[in-house]
Amino acid sequence: MKSHRRRFICKLANPRAGILCIILFALLFSSCAPSHSDRIVVGSKNFTESLVLGEMFAQLIEARTHLKVERRFYLAGTYICQQAILAGRIDIYPEYTGTALTAILKEKAEGNRAEYYQKIKSEYERRFALTLGPPLGFNNTFAMEIRGEDARRLNLKTLSQAAAFAPQWHAAFGYEFMERPDGYPGLASAYGLHFAATPRIMDLGLLASALKNHQIDIAAGNATDGLIPVFDLFVLEDDRHYFPPYEAVAVVRQQTLQEHPELAAILAEFGGKISDGEMQRLNYALDGQHRDAGDVAREFLKGKGLLP
Repeated sequence: MKSHRRRFICKLANPRAGILCIILFALLFSSCAPSHSDRIVVGSKNFTESLVLGEMFAQLIEARTHLKVERRFYLAGTYICQQAILAGRIDIYPEYTGTALTAILKEKAEGNRAEYYQKIKSEYERRFALTLGPPLGFNNTFAMEIRGEDARRLNLKTLSQAAAFAPQWHAAFGYEFMERPDGYPGLASAYGLHFAATPRIMDLGLLASALKNHQIDIAAGNATDGLIPVFDLFVLEDDRHYFPPYEAVAVVRQQTLQEHPELAAILAEFGGKISDGEMQRLNYALDGQHRDAGDVAREFLKGKGLLP
């Protein structure tokens, strides 16, 4: 899949499309045997940042080992990736600590970031025979975005302040955000949010453009969205600290690490290498400049001295 803008998304609001999507994923997962000791299968979710990180994992493994790498990207959202790695269809994929804790483990965030990370790592090992690589360095928390012109006109800085204007606004979110325990229902309750209509469910890749073009007034994006500064969007402060940290990490099958222990050293060296600002620029390279994900990943890794 050469184009980073290609999306494969379950439109679960449409029952027929949802059933078709489930059938397609079942065929995908059943069409290949889970045993692939001769290669590493790298997965990703169906949005730009996950694609870039998946490509980085793939290129590092290709450059540092003699293993073949298979890319299995655009695997819809969190739950599909989790099922794929549990079934052994993929070996590694990029995830976020906040997502792992709330969406997969169904637990609340407690303690500092180090304690938080260790809890997730321990539970993944105990429950799923999966483990986490070290944090990659950036925190991609959910970002409640409005137009910069509206933020300035209404003098809005926080979500608490924005709640008073929400009844006049139209909102749009990704499907997963609408359903997740750390998503819209809890956020609406925490801030007393009531919008002019039921929030629309949209492809994540369309939210920023819809906001810019006045099709909606508020959206749940990500803090490292590359189009935030380009489209003059404003991220409202989560002043009630509803969202936990979402540090990017690699989720890896423990069996894969046992068979290929050299992967641990690769992940350790990659830890802490990407800042929030760097990730935002990488996302913009794809979403704003329409560059190829492989080229962008390779250029970044070479700049960090991780590729020759």
